[in-house]
Amino acid sequence: LPGSLTAPEAAAAPLAVLSKVELRVSCKHLLDRDTLNKSDPCVLLLMQSQGQWMEVDRSEVIKSNLNPVFAKIFTVDYYFEEVQKLRFEVYDSHGQAGVGTHDDDFLGGMECTVGQIVAQKRVTKPLFLKYGKFAGKSTITIISEEISGNNGYVELAFRAKKLDDKDLFSKSDPFLEIYRIDDDRSEQLVYRTEVVKNNLSPIWEPFKVSLNSLCSCEEKRKLRCVVWDYDSRGKHDFIGEFFTTFEEMQKAMGENKVQWDCMNPKYKIKKRNYKNSGVVVLSLWKIHRVYSFLDYIMGGCQIHFTVAIDFTASNGDPRNSCSLHYINPYQPNEYLKALVAVGEICQDYDSDKKFSALGFGARIPPKYEVSHDFAINFNPDNDECEGIQGVVESYQSCLPKIQLYGPTNVAPIISKVARVAADEERTKEASQYFILLILTDGVVTDMADTREAIVRASYLPMSIIIVGVGNADFTDMQILDGDDGVLRSPKGEPVLRDIVQFVPFREFKNVSAAATGSCLPLPALPGPSLPSRSLPGGSGVGPAARHTATALCRVPCAVCPVLYDVCSRQCTVCPQLCSMCHVCRVPHAECHGPRTVFMYPVTCTVSHPTCCASRAMLCAVCHMPCVMRCV
Repeated sequence: LPGSLTAPEAAAAPLAVLSKVELRVSCKHLLDRDTLNKSDPCVLLLMQSQGQWMEVDRSEVIKSNLNPVFAKIFTVDYYFEEVQKLRFEVYDSHGQAGVGTHDDDFLGGMECTVGQIVAQKRVTKPLFLKYGKFAGKSTITIISEEISGNNGYVELAFRAKKLDDKDLFSKSDPFLEIYRIDDDRSEQLVYRTEVVKNNLSPIWEPFKVSLNSLCSCEEKRKLRCVVWDYDSRGKHDFIGEFFTTFEEMQKAMGENKVQWDCMNPKYKIKKRNYKNSGVVVLSLWKIHRVYSFLDYIMGGCQIHFTVAIDFTASNGDPRNSCSLHYINPYQPNEYLKALVAVGEICQDYDSDKKFSALGFGARIPPKYEVSHDFAINFNPDNDECEGIQGVVESYQSCLPKIQLYGPTNVAPIISKVARVAADEERTKEASQYFILLILTDGVVTDMADTREAIVRASYLPMSIIIVGVGNADFTDMQILDGDDGVLRSPKGEPVLRDIVQFVPFREFKNVSAAATGSCLPLPALPGPSLPSRSLPGGSGVGPAARHTATALCRVPCAVCPVLYDVCSRQCTVCPQLCSMCHVCRVPHAECHGPRTVFMYPVTCTVSHPTCCASRAMLCAVCHMPCVMRCV
């Protein structure tokens, strides 16, 4: 390969250490802005980006309450090595008018960093008005919790029967709150249902909550469920409570014993014949798993990789050094860099290491007619190449034989790969996932057909990575990416899921090939389009369930990236594969040190063929790019 792609052109930047953090918010002693009633507070979460404060999310509005505990849980990405500034702003809401932004509506704000909250776990700070003035005795408390590797969530629905009537001239207006009881016996609000007006046998709407939020992924952790009679002034009347666990709910649903007595402890002491203040019934319990890329790979899913290269005339004459297709004997062009960067990642998950390589937008021999889906090895019966090196060789061999032409039509290639994916999905195994890498230099000319093809492909086990090469205007590509809104077909049909990821290569052209590969994210894999099996109780078990537990896991769950509900019992990965780098045979005592120990680069004492899947990927010992010398 010209210009050795294994030698980095520049030192690789350290990869970001990412985790997700949940933030719970409560306030005390808020200012009362309302004349006839108390303030109706709402919290806005803002994050600083490029010097500007951008709203990330906002909580629900709590009526007439100066000491609110918000049910809304904020989720933020936490990068250890970055200073991420947050601002919490509390406003007095005005009903249908929503949250105001005037000074009179502002109840106070507080600034901090994600790192401060994560380090302290619980932060209580005073609220400030504008110009640094204290907002009276107002305080805000933020509680942080790092989300574990478990991506599951549970769908629940409750109803009640014969609740106590707390109102004099009408019936109670009940709502339900669920609290998680932590190890220090403190209670964290998990969910608050809607209020059902004037009803002693309410049916509350179903809701979804992550297992991490509900029970910290511990099935035996106690939950306190409280039923209240809503009061518009914020002085809600206590109806009753009951205690349960996630394990008990699961068991009760299986045995069809899904109700609890709603008890008022005061009545139980005072009234001899007191039975309960009503009954709460669990009407829906359904557990869901959101499978990760690693789950499917561990479960035996094979990645089928197809690369499509733009051979339109806008790239320039390949014989000219200014052309994007110019073959420089000393340095790879951008097409080769992008191809190797993404391909080297994907080939680790492809068992046969054979990649389909296609071209579009060129006149091809023998008749030199324009083609938008030709095999660059000129073998229409077998368009596969042996590994990334084979694709590179076919690309270099193809260039002198074709005439760059146009237009830039990508719909034919998307449709071609989609047909193969559809055929695979009909098979019994359905264990392949298709990734299409499109390398192009400019504007797509068949935008309508491309949108239609992407919508059709979104129903299949397929994702598309588009890498923009050169300095052209890639506005249309951003539209296909769908980050600014849901992509729709010309007829208005939305995509089932986001399968397109666009990356302008110019943002990564000055780093090494491997470092570039780490920056090119794959689109999210779909749950429905990949194999799964069902267990009693409605829980779906993905491909990871195919592995058999062979040994007790010796890696602490807080460190091991394997799913918590697997790792905490028997690890499906140990000892065959290292769950950090997926191919490592290094003893766990070496490669799985606590994450805080190896947060900064240290000298890697393990030879790279042992600790890494490829030379400049993540080192399993130091958890940073291996830019040190190979031992």
